[in-house]
Amino acid sequence: MSSPASAYEQLLAGREVVVVCGPGGVGKTTVAAASGLLAAGHLGGRVLVLTVDPARRLATALGLDGLDNTEVRVDLVALGVASPRGELWAAQLDTKGSWDDLVRRHAPDERVREAILANAIYRDISTTFVQSHDYIAMERLHELHASGRYDLIVVDTPPSRNAIDFLEAPGRMAEFFGSRLLRWLTAPYRSRLFNVASRPFYTVADRILGQQFLREIADFFILFQTMHSGFVERAEEVETTLRSRRTAFVVVSTLDPAAVVEGAFLVDELAARHLHLGSVVVNRVLPSFLADREAGDAAQRLVDDAAAIALSLEAIADVSLLEQVLREIGGSFLDYGVVATRQGELRRELVSGRPFAVVPWLATEQSDTEGLVRVADALRGEATP
Repeated sequence: MSSPASAYEQLLAGREVVVVCGPGGVGKTTVAAASGLLAAGHLGGRVLVLTVDPARRLATALGLDGLDNTEVRVDLVALGVASPRGELWAAQLDTKGSWDDLVRRHAPDERVREAILANAIYRDISTTFVQSHDYIAMERLHELHASGRYDLIVVDTPPSRNAIDFLEAPGRMAEFFGSRLLRWLTAPYRSRLFNVASRPFYTVADRILGQQFLREIADFFILFQTMHSGFVERAEEVETTLRSRRTAFVVVSTLDPAAVVEGAFLVDELAARHLHLGSVVVNRVLPSFLADREAGDAAQRLVDDAAAIALSLEAIADVSLLEQVLREIGGSFLDYGVVATRQGELRRELVSGRPFAVVPWLATEQSDTEGLVRVADALRGEATP
């Protein structure tokens, strides 16, 4: 008889989109990859792990040579899943390629499409403008979700403060393309009759930036505003998807004090935006026995009675050497016990009645595929701290 599904498995089974977020350096990408592995390997269906973090850690975690905008199927058997029930796919956001695809899909005609793609300002914005990355990440998520090709999409996001920008990007981009600033910038190029009061601004701007630069800016935004209604519509659709009960957010954190503060901040930000928190994943947790009082007492006796214990074991090694070893072992255990006790306090503070999963501190590096399987087992409830 199979064991009952863990709370985390139930979370994955009941959602269409799971957005994994958290501070930097807490194992967020590993948890996202392990979530995909768990869902595809044990729950079934077609699962996609999409990373929109510019860092390229997902491919390493999944044992792949590299990833781009095109979804690649992952060999679950090679990752250690003996009889996978579903399929796991992976992709990494290509900002420029996704922008080009967006223009090709939504430009009103071929002339506008080719003019946008050839515009120098567009090329800069689609490759280096930070907000363009955040916006196109949400566009890509919307496209993949709307396609219906996947039963579950797990999204690996940038570190938490950037994740807030990521969540707000659709609305900000829609506001930007409909803003008064853009209407003002493009006014002289839309009509020869513009306010006389504006002329000093354009005269100075021409001197500083160059008339050609202003012309390219104006051309770009005039062309892009033909797609403005589509931006607004898709921004609303993305926000609807994010607020849907079929979407859940998973906040990953270690029990480092700074990470706990950042994780708690993100939990509060999600609540303020009426987004559904599915789970808090507490990663790299020390074993609970380190904080056990009886274990601590035993370690203290090793320290206090090291000489006597060493003398009783003199047949094994030099007594003075044994005494040093016993004191070191006992002292190290006591030190770890202090850290484990503090972790317990921080864990209660971070979780505070919320649904959570625990990933213990693993001897195997979590960046390799063996470590990934162990993280998936922990999320499934088959590993304990």
